[in-house]
Amino acid sequence: MLKNVSLRMISFIAAIIITIFLGLGLWIARKILFLPALGSFGTILILSTGVFSFLVIYFLLDRFVYRRIKLIYKIIRKSKSSIPNRKVLPQSRNPILDGVEKEVEQWAESQENEIETLRTLEAYRKRFIGNVSHELKTPIFSIQGYIYTLIDGGLYDENVNEKYLERAASNVERLLTIVQDLEEISKLESDDLMLDIQKFDIKALVNEIFSDLEVNATPRNIKLAFKDGADGAYNVMADREAIRQVLTNLILNSIKYGKENGVTKVSFYVMDSQILVEVADDGIGISEKHLNHLFDRFYRVDKSRSRESGGSGLGLSIVKHILEAHKQSVNVRSTTGVGSTFGFTLDKARD
Repeated sequence: MLKNVSLRMISFIAAIIITIFLGLGLWIARKILFLPALGSFGTILILSTGVFSFLVIYFLLDRFVYRRIKLIYKIIRKSKSSIPNRKVLPQSRNPILDGVEKEVEQWAESQENEIETLRTLEAYRKRFIGNVSHELKTPIFSIQGYIYTLIDGGLYDENVNEKYLERAASNVERLLTIVQDLEEISKLESDDLMLDIQKFDIKALVNEIFSDLEVNATPRNIKLAFKDGADGAYNVMADREAIRQVLTNLILNSIKYGKENGVTKVSFYVMDSQILVEVADDGIGISEKHLNHLFDRFYRVDKSRSRESGGSGLGLSIVKHILEAHKQSVNVRSTTGVGSTFGFTLDKARD
């Protein structure tokens, strides 16, 4: 009922009430003190007081209350669609309204942060669903095509039957890899992974991985080496097999995307209580727009080339989750045409 009452109406009603009380007060005073009637002077006085009261009340309400409430309302409206502009509110000496303003700003900011988080999660969900469906669809359609060809008579054609069965089996292996990697990430996210924290020399572990991956590096003539200065042992406290998986994924990536006849270098830097490990290549590099999404599941910088190279598209996501389980993080810096460097830290073992 009162929601559409204007500021002018409120001021007018308040002025009438003040005028009535003033007239009533003058009448009572005249009766008690036996004063003569004020006549036209009293009427002018009462009307002037009413007009003055209206102007004063209107100014005070507009200056110290109405404008503030209006702007607070604007903040609430702005928070529904964009970051509120905190410069719109003038300074006030009213501590009550200052407190309301501060609480509304805090509320608006928290609402905006929550909305932004939900938008980010929604965008990630859509991207993930699109990526996972595409990753699964590719091998499934390939398997379907090979099987239908065999059913339609290719099974009895010695020129294609064995070849198509091998290709179908290869795509089944790819599907299994994707499912296994998804299961691995699910375990990491649900804290089901039991880390076997132990002391070990990470340089010796890298040497083992170099030996295992030499067969991958040789066809592209990529040299696997340590950066100058990586002498001696670098003892860390971590799950050795989990870190083996991290380093294997990073070094395999450097082989896939490094340039032919290039080099993959692993370096170690002793910090205060940690050891920084870096895996660098001199390959095609990664443009800046991809860096923020590089560790998302199934995210591929170059989709066609990535699928030709094999893998599930989950390697870097697994790297991220394993290091997060160690309370560590992974970072990347890259320059297009120059190469990429992935780095992570591990707790240094006490001697």
